[in-house]
Amino acid sequence: MAEKRLGIIMHGVTGRMGANQHLARSIAAIREQGGVRLADGTRVVPDPILVGRRPDALRALAQAHRLERTSTDLDAVLADKGYTVFFDAASTQLRPAMLKKAIAAGKHVYCEKPTATGLGEALDLYRAARSAGVKHGVVQDKLWLPGLLKLKMLIDSGFFGRILSVRGEFGYWVFEGDWQPAQRPSWNYRKEDGGGIILDMLCHWRYVLDNLFGEVKSVSCLGATHVPERWDEQGKKYAATADDAAYATLELAGGVIAQMNSSWTVRVRRDDLLTLQVDGTLGSAVAGLQKCVAQPRVATPKPVWNPDVPQPIDFYDTWQDVPSNVAYDNAFKAQWELFIRHVCEDAPFRWGLLEGAKGVQLVDCALRSWAERRWVDVPKLEG
Repeated sequence: MAEKRLGIIMHGVTGRMGANQHLARSIAAIREQGGVRLADGTRVVPDPILVGRRPDALRALAQAHRLERTSTDLDAVLADKGYTVFFDAASTQLRPAMLKKAIAAGKHVYCEKPTATGLGEALDLYRAARSAGVKHGVVQDKLWLPGLLKLKMLIDSGFFGRILSVRGEFGYWVFEGDWQPAQRPSWNYRKEDGGGIILDMLCHWRYVLDNLFGEVKSVSCLGATHVPERWDEQGKKYAATADDAAYATLELAGGVIAQMNSSWTVRVRRDDLLTLQVDGTLGSAVAGLQKCVAQPRVATPKPVWNPDVPQPIDFYDTWQDVPSNVAYDNAFKAQWELFIRHVCEDAPFRWGLLEGAKGVQLVDCALRSWAERRWVDVPKLEG
């Protein structure tokens, strides 16, 4: 079987997400399995070079995954014709400049979201890539989560009938950092450093809602900074200037109403860190990251309001697991494989920089809604 090398510049993978999901569980895992098989039988094996500002961290990552190449000189690596793909998982504020340099160097680009902190920059990136004729993609990992794939199967089967509403709950308690270390980096809570849960999470909700339930048409959003002081990685107190919770209601095409609560200041009492409840005329389902449970119309219990007696119905017991009838791969790895096929054999890939710009657009509209305390329409973005 023929084998083909694909040189990939991996920038900003010393952080938790980049190191774990993109390097260890995606690119390294693809290498371990022998590459990505194309339609003609050729296997494409990623050959990454790790690029960043911390040489010691880069070398440690490379050694852990049996890789040979690291560099702190991005310009030199971009000039190397042996690398045709540039991937970025670094700071959102730096991303537009990084991607533009890569596009100007003729590299195909793939990146984390948000693609920018504002819609203008996000659209500029899309237009630059289109003008340069390079392929481009944006990580939209939640579409490949087992729980959401099961949810999509129910939608495609007609299980719900007419979908009425979607209720999303996301988040967990992120420790302040004083008596227990925080689980997220401190920059997430400083607006001046590109932090904020609206910028971080509404990009996700845009592609989830658009792809599963209907295009977002308008939004009403209220943000909040519930915890005003936190402690950074050095134990120093700082002012939390970014929003740490967001409460959004969205109108979707077809009349579906979605409510998406996102919070780093909530203690979890639900099935998972993310749950989506979908209610339809013929049935309902609740999906988490891995599991999905469903309740059809014919098996829906009939509660009666009576606050004077203990609730006789165990509502959790009235739902049925949606089985895992197929093997589910890591969500990030699944999209990486699709992008590699897109680069190497022009296989379809619709999650490009325009889709990334739609996520940033919803962020802009949500922030304006919060500032002006009103509903904001979300105009259609054309390619």
